[in-house]
Amino acid sequence: MGVVIPEEFGGSGADYVSFALAIEEIAKADAGTAVTLSVHAMICAAILAMGSDEQKRRYLSQLGAGDAIAAFALSEPEAGSDAAAIRATARRDGDSYVLNGRKQWCTNGGYSSVIMGMFRTGGDGSSGISAFLVDNGLSGMTVENVTSKLGIHTSNTCDVVFENVRVPASALLGAEGEGLRSALRTLTSGRIGIAAQATGILAACLEASVAFAKDRQAFGKPIAAFEGVSFKIARMATDLDAARLLTYRAAALRDAGKPFATEASMAKFFASTKAREHASEAVQIHGGYGYMTDFPVERYYRDAKITEIYEGTSEIQQLIIARSLLGRDP
Repeated sequence: MGVVIPEEFGGSGADYVSFALAIEEIAKADAGTAVTLSVHAMICAAILAMGSDEQKRRYLSQLGAGDAIAAFALSEPEAGSDAAAIRATARRDGDSYVLNGRKQWCTNGGYSSVIMGMFRTGGDGSSGISAFLVDNGLSGMTVENVTSKLGIHTSNTCDVVFENVRVPASALLGAEGEGLRSALRTLTSGRIGIAAQATGILAACLEASVAFAKDRQAFGKPIAAFEGVSFKIARMATDLDAARLLTYRAAALRDAGKPFATEASMAKFFASTKAREHASEAVQIHGGYGYMTDFPVERYYRDAKITEIYEGTSEIQQLIIARSLLGRDP
């Protein structure tokens, strides 16, 4: 829980390469748990980068010890990839802000202790959005619509409704009006975590496929002897190595303090695409058994799809990559 939190706040003080390795290994066992930890770490990183000394002292030791879990609240019913369209508001009232609105698909929202939420403090557009650290369970906050999902069933996803929720002015994370920029920076780091999650799903698909292909007999020999199966496994292994290298490169660039936004998008785009493709192939290799819940590959298949959607869709990742190559700001 505290991989990316410095030791002074009770964390491990490890780097992002270590974080990517941890998320990948956890995702091999359970992708839902991996994204729970990835989003948690993403908020910890945001507090480290933008939080006041008071906010760091208050939250990081609890988050790092696992005594508290952090959640992220950006999306709304009418604002997904177009984050600048959010409508939830934060109105200044003396030494407080009053929050109103609905946040959708809030990962960890149902059992988090603190939520990093984006609210509109000014006019239209991105410049009017600010970030807040909101203690979960305040008067006026309601957790609704805990979502039933195709996959990642061990990850909590819900709507959080804010009705005249009063928070102190000290809950503002960073400067007023810089919330969308901070959210996008946060998502850039989060994409390393999702790339690692997708890589872990892909690694699990490979392990399961190799084991099944060696054991399953057809026409008097293991199905691994047939090129129709063995070539699928060869492609799976090659793409796994590529996904790992892209993910570790993005993490290493972040650790070195170098620009990594484009590389994080490449890693997430490639790893998520290949996780979804090869999860389907893993089911195919298992044949009828792959469609049954007796084997884990049907879960990998269901879990893989979401990695192409959250923390920025594959279409958004391609937009970021293309803009960086064409000389515009990613």
